[in-house]
This record gives sequence, structure tokens and C-alpha cells, in this order.
Amino acid sequence: MTNYLTGIRLREMPPESSYLSSLPVVRFLNSIEQLNFTKPVTFLVGENGTGKSTILEAIAVAMGFNAEGGSRDFSFSTKQSHSELYQFITTIKTVAPKDGFFLRAESFYNTASYLDENSTMLRYGGVSFHEQSHGEAFLSLISNRFEGKGLYLLDEPEAALSPQKLMSLIIAINDLVENNSQYIIASHSPIVMAYPKAEILQFSDTGIQQVLYKETEHYQITKQFIDRPEQMMKYLLNE
Repeated sequence: MTNYLTGIRLREMPPESSYLSSLPVVRFLNSIEQLNFTKPVTFLVGENGTGKSTILEAIAVAMGFNAEGGSRDFSFSTKQSHSELYQFITTIKTVAPKDGFFLRAESFYNTASYLDENSTMLRYGGVSFHEQSHGEAFLSLISNRFEGKGLYLLDEPEAALSPQKLMSLIIAINDLVENNSQYIIASHSPIVMAYPKAEILQFSDTGIQQVLYKETEHYQITKQFIDRPEQMMKYLLNE
């Protein structure tokens, strides 16, 4: 399939008075023609504060999604905390997806509350997300609401999921990829980012670099810890 969103470009730099102009990821986007998305799944990875969620949020808002999460027909706001980066980027699109959703871990409670007040929940599995565990609600949303032929933007979906449920998430992602869907996912999970039909864009203080799975810091640090947990703990605790 051809991706619905094939890339983004920085249309103009934010003003110097904006904190956005000092972000390495924004300066990097200003130095290249465009950032391309070439696979059905794109992972945005990197340390906290490197701009993954900022970019994903900007893409979501620029594509018409609610800033705190949901589909294009969601219209709620508990706090205007999203950045203005969406005003400075251009999204490069092909055909319009038939479905779409922005799943944001940090504001999922607000999304669930909005649905309780404005939906019968039949499209979402029939049970209020507030009556499920955080992880059950995440998987219920993806399994019941994501219909395929869609663009799905996920911000740290692993936040609520056990390792076993992360594997269920991978299956759900693949099922929808097989149904002509595209994902862009900001993640810290070395389990999720092992998905083979993906490209990995690693964010850092120097910009964005496409890397292989085993080149990610997430994989390398996790492997070091699992291989030698006792030695790692002695090092961390100065013992």
C-alpha cells in the first residue's frame, strides 16, 4: 500500500521568541527538504525531551485530530497545552484515509471521559473505558474502534501495557497493517519497536536518524540490563 502520510516538512521556522525554535528536532527539520515515512509503521524513538511527542502532536493536529486524542470529530479540551508547531509544518499526503485516531497515553483519561459523555460506546466495545483497567481500555480501543484503512497515531501506547499485552498490541498493529493501515508511534518499548514491517527514526540532540532495531539505545540498554541485572544494579547503586 501507499502510505496516507508520506512525510512532513517545516514550512518556516518558528519565531526566535518561541521555545520551538531552539529544539534540535525543529532545527533539523529546517535543514532538510522533508522527513519521509516510507513504511506502514514508523517508530519515533529517543530519550525523553528529544521532541518525539511534540512532532507526533503537531502531525496529529495538522491532520485534523483533536490535540488531546481521539478522531477528527472529537472536540474537547481540558487544557490548551499543545504546542504551536503544527502551524509551521506541512503534511505530505496521498489519498485520504477512511479511518483515523490519535491515541495519547497522557490524556487518555480525558478521552475516556469525553466518550462517556458523548457516545453510546457501541463502537468502542460497549463498556466504558473507566470501568476497565488502563491496559484493557487501551487494547479495547484499538481492537474495537480501529477499523482499518486508516492512519493511527499512537503516543507511548506501552504506558499501560504489560509485556504480554505488548505482544497483543503487536498482533493488533499487524492485523490493521494487513488491512491497509498506517501507524506513526512514539515509543520507548523495545518490545513494540521490534515489529518487523517498520522503520525506526531515532531522535537525539543532533536531530533525527534512521536506525536499525538493534542500534536503538532502548534495545542496547535493555539487553545489557537483562543479560547482567546484578552487575547493572551494583553499578547503579555504587555497590
